Amino acid sequence: MNYLILPVDQAESVSGTTTTTSTIKKRWQRWLLVFLNIFFLLTGQTAATLLGRFYYNQGGNSKWMATFVQTAAFPFLFIPLLLFPSNRQPPSPAAAATPPALHLKIVLIYLGLGIIIGIDNLMYSYGLLYVPVSTYSLICATQLAFNAVFSYYLNSQKFTDYILNSVVLLTLSAAILGFNEAAESSGGVPKGKYVIGFMLTLGASATYSLILSLMQLSFQKVIRKETFTVVLEMQIYTSLVATCVAVVGLFASGEWKGLKGEMEGFAKGKVSYVMTLVWTGLSWQLASVGVVGLIFVVSSLFSNVISTLALPVVPVFAVIFFHEKMGGIKVVALLLAIWGFASYLYQDYQDYGKAKKASEHVEHLSGHRGGGGDRDC
Repeated sequence: MNYLILPVDQAESVSGTTTTTSTIKKRWQRWLLVFLNIFFLLTGQTAATLLGRFYYNQGGNSKWMATFVQTAAFPFLFIPLLLFPSNRQPPSPAAAATPPALHLKIVLIYLGLGIIIGIDNLMYSYGLLYVPVSTYSLICATQLAFNAVFSYYLNSQKFTDYILNSVVLLTLSAAILGFNEAAESSGGVPKGKYVIGFMLTLGASATYSLILSLMQLSFQKVIRKETFTVVLEMQIYTSLVATCVAVVGLFASGEWKGLKGEMEGFAKGKVSYVMTLVWTGLSWQLASVGVVGLIFVVSSLFSNVISTLALPVVPVFAVIFFHEKMGGIKVVALLLAIWGFASYLYQDYQDYGKAKKASEHVEHLSGHRGGGGDRDC
């Protein structure tokens, strides 16, 4: 066989050019995935929150139905799963040696997370029904504080000045918005139900943060696959379990008996009732893909920061669709949220730059060792 042996300087030049091109391509692919998942999360969560409020305002009252629609649209995720099959990486020697044990771990992860998600969705449904939307947003902002604790202990998340600044700004943004809305609201919710809604929303925020950290831990320690397929599979199977939890709750509580009357009494009509539930379900699935995608590509804390960013964004769309007033306080809250988001995004950019330089250095050393071996031949 004939071998083409390049001069040393030319071989290093070609190797360096290939490495640089590959690094740039990977960088742009990563940022594209980040922004795409951000779009999914913000669009889906905003639409789902507005539709959830619309459901209650127009006469909807079933907490288990509101819980059901948060995950029931998961079959639509099979479409991108079939359209965009990923190249699966070969399993590690440990996984190849004990595939049944690995599969059992993954099944247990899906089952456990699915049950927790179902309970968490129910707590959010109660909170949105009993607590004013302003207070609801304020309480939900505490998920960043909970996630900071869980990420520190479960995911070894380091905190820098930029991350701390981002967390403080986003929490302050939601707090300002919440206090402003609370001052303008007239109440009307019985004290007992308000306390229940407050505590359940607080518990849901803590549980949601725990779910994000557990998902990231599962990706890192158990699943260990760098493909978008595994993200979709995580969302599909956990949503399946969570949906089963909601169905059991819907029938066990007896709320299913009142669904026909609820649909007939819906202020906007039967068709609007059905379409509200359908689009709420689709919106939640879009948001869930964004959440899981950001956990996979970046971290659970970043996913939570973006999720919190949507809280002050909701009033902007409420002005457009529900013709609510947009006062100066809301504008300040929105600007603080954008500032906090930019702060964390800049920190992530710095971290990625450092990781990129370290990777390039390793690849450069590997290229030298590989080139030396070829020259010896």
